[in-house]
Amino acid sequence: MAKIGQSLWKFLDERFLLSGLIAFAKKKTVPEHRRSFWYFFGGICLFLTGIQIATGAMLLLYYTPHIDAAHESIQFIMSGVKFGWLIRSVHSWTANILIGLLFIHMFSTFFLKAYRKPRELTWVTGFLLLVLFMAFGFSGYLLPWNELSYFATRVGTDIAGSLPFIGDWLKTVILGGPEVSQATLSRFFWFHVALLPVAALLLIGIHILLVQTLGMSKPIGERSKKEIPFFPDFLYKDALGWTLILVLIGVLCVFLPWEIGPKADPLASTPLGIKPEWYFTFMFTTLKLVPAHILSIEGEKLAILAFMAGGLLWMLVPFLDKRAARETRSPVIGWIGVALALYIVIMTVLTYTAPNL
Repeated sequence: MAKIGQSLWKFLDERFLLSGLIAFAKKKTVPEHRRSFWYFFGGICLFLTGIQIATGAMLLLYYTPHIDAAHESIQFIMSGVKFGWLIRSVHSWTANILIGLLFIHMFSTFFLKAYRKPRELTWVTGFLLLVLFMAFGFSGYLLPWNELSYFATRVGTDIAGSLPFIGDWLKTVILGGPEVSQATLSRFFWFHVALLPVAALLLIGIHILLVQTLGMSKPIGERSKKEIPFFPDFLYKDALGWTLILVLIGVLCVFLPWEIGPKADPLASTPLGIKPEWYFTFMFTTLKLVPAHILSIEGEKLAILAFMAGGLLWMLVPFLDKRAARETRSPVIGWIGVALALYIVIMTVLTYTAPNL
């Protein structure tokens, strides 16, 4: 067996240059300090992305992207396919946890100023990945074709339709027509399983390449010079995080399996309390609270433009924060980040606690 293993290793090593990769991993080091805990969130997000790909591929074997069969195919997965309920629950819970951890990873990167030169593009690609995964969530939400997802999609696309100048055109492109229909389900399905995955894999590849090339950033003012090898020390610790998050997902799936919900009825009236997925609720609640008109401009349109402008400025933070490039702290930029984090948390909590929202 030992000779077979050595021969197999030699065969693979000659073709994939595995020895060189291992040597590179052993030479690569990671800074270790009192805030190095935050480094692990990137690896956990990558691990959860792998789970999403694996479980999504398994669900794809049984899912039917048609309004007359989509809900029934989910019911079959949950009740007729061996461990199908577990695979779907893992996919759904992992999607939500992944987006939550991406927000945490983004804000930890921001507060540690890890976006400063020469890591500006690492921040930009990370931000774009968050946007892409939120798009994954939005497109995947409709696929079960249940009541909640159907009407939440209508709400979401109505918001897109409120954009000045291009709103009506954009809404028609997203829906494939004037209303949520078979064309919408088909478009969301192909976005979810083809176009978005290609874009995400490309961005993930660029992001990982940048991280591996430039290394981990040390926080401003950190004096510790201690570093540990990426392989195996840091990777072992990262794997511990993967294990803990996997245990959490398993517990959630067993005790809180993801529900199917009643099938969507396009002729029914919109149920009370329809809300989008939690990671869109801070925008949803803002649009409900904003006045109808602000300085003779429609409040909803102004709020949407503010979200777009804010997202663009947030993506460009590395180029706007000049003091970070000089290894000094900008209190204004820092407080903006605190205000944004508090705003997202407060608006999300209000969505579920305020009775009139």
